[in-house]
Amino acid sequence: MNSTIQLYDATLRDGMGGGGMSLTAQEKLRVVERLDVLGVDMIEAGFPSSNPKEAELFELLAAAPLERALIVAFGMTRRRDNAAQDDAGLQVLAASVAPIVTLVGKSSMLHVEKVVRVGGDENLAMISESIAFLAGEGKRVLFDAEHFFDGWREDPAYAIETLQAAAGAGAERVVLCDTNGGSLPGQVSAAVTAVREALPDVAIGIHTHDDAGCAVANSLVAIDAGATQVQGTVNGIGERTGNANLITIIADLQMKMGIEVLPEGGLSRLTETAHFVDELLNRAPNPAQPYVGKNAFSHKAGMHAAGVSADSSTFEHVTPEAVGNRSDVIVSELAGRATIVDKGRSAGLELDDATSARIVERVKQMEHRGYQFEAADGSFELLMRRESGQYVELFRLEGWRVTVEQKSEGEVISEATIAIWIGEERFERTATGNGPVNALDSALRSAVTEVYPEVGEVDLVNYKVRILDESHGTDAVTRVLIDASDGDDVWGTIGVGENVIAASWQALVDSLEYAQQPGRRKDKA
Repeated sequence: MNSTIQLYDATLRDGMGGGGMSLTAQEKLRVVERLDVLGVDMIEAGFPSSNPKEAELFELLAAAPLERALIVAFGMTRRRDNAAQDDAGLQVLAASVAPIVTLVGKSSMLHVEKVVRVGGDENLAMISESIAFLAGEGKRVLFDAEHFFDGWREDPAYAIETLQAAAGAGAERVVLCDTNGGSLPGQVSAAVTAVREALPDVAIGIHTHDDAGCAVANSLVAIDAGATQVQGTVNGIGERTGNANLITIIADLQMKMGIEVLPEGGLSRLTETAHFVDELLNRAPNPAQPYVGKNAFSHKAGMHAAGVSADSSTFEHVTPEAVGNRSDVIVSELAGRATIVDKGRSAGLELDDATSARIVERVKQMEHRGYQFEAADGSFELLMRRESGQYVELFRLEGWRVTVEQKSEGEVISEATIAIWIGEERFERTATGNGPVNALDSALRSAVTEVYPEVGEVDLVNYKVRILDESHGTDAVTRVLIDASDGDDVWGTIGVGENVIAASWQALVDSLEYAQQPGRRKDKA
């Protein structure tokens, strides 16, 4: 495959700047391996010795047998008033196993004077001398022109000088960074065009942030204007509002712009790759994410659902299977029998007219009571199975009890006891947790996994409670939604009731039972 656009992933460095983002060195290695299989060209692993975790990661990467991706180390230009060959940071980069180094330097006079606190000439020397040192040590060097677009608007001549200094010293590519994320597509396009004209023989990259909501658009217009490398992170994670979403960019490049950036079969791995990284980060995948989100190709009963049933192109801009996703019809009280039949068929269930009509009425009754199946596909499939006689029971409940006790020193202890039957065997378990629902979950799993150990692979990735009739105060009906995942798929379940613990129990049980239904259950290994 001869791609004219390089894919550069910054998830492991820039992406980790987002709130709550953290991965172990081993987990980062797993991300690298997935991105390599996907077909990413370069993976930025971070600064080799910024902390013990990064040092461990680079040791692991040294032994990693990657097929395609090249590992990139990241660092800064030399410190002011310091020789490049004596700079400790540059020495670490030179000794790194990474064949490529991305060096970040200032392209905005505001930052040169206020942050680095040097003159313009010294900043240019810091850039050129640092790059020349690393190039002399055998490294391929990329120059990240930090705050380039801000600098371009302030002083375009100086911003260009920083790029010329980098290219003249041996940088193989200059990467234009919208570090503050505040640029608009027209501004980015104009600046990249000007750089292309000023440095016609220098390769250009683009690195954008999403503070103005334009990171993906800015990346695409930069490519239109002449950039041949695009940087981003998986699912757009990153500092503040995030980086450009590399998953969306990849799909746009291949499916909208006709630029093949992944090897054969790579595009169909897009959804699983996006969900894999979310899973490692213990994040619920964004259902509204373009291309790979759960709702990206979902249609509510009515004109849209009817149109898609007749011809998917009526309301789907691309084929969902091309990116590893699938179409879905959202079930609500507006659903008709045709919608129910389609949902059943997608679950491997053949529903006759009488059964589908009964399910429609059941949905209407339940939604009147506060249920909502739009985000609870797992619970809805269980409903279809129960009504059609194709439901497989995980266990029979005898009873459960939860106690919550607060100690005088402030400690709160939650304990749950459950009694269930699996076949003819009775199980009684007690567990503590960091809340009553967590205690129930622990007690239930303790029992069920003795017979079905694969249930232990199901993780609860999101838990939400909503009060349905706020005027009733603490006596109000609550709706509980749980998202669960087995590492490959994500499903939602629901519980409704006046007692929030009882509603949580409903959703919790559904989340585990769904995973054990025929066609869903993972093979025991």
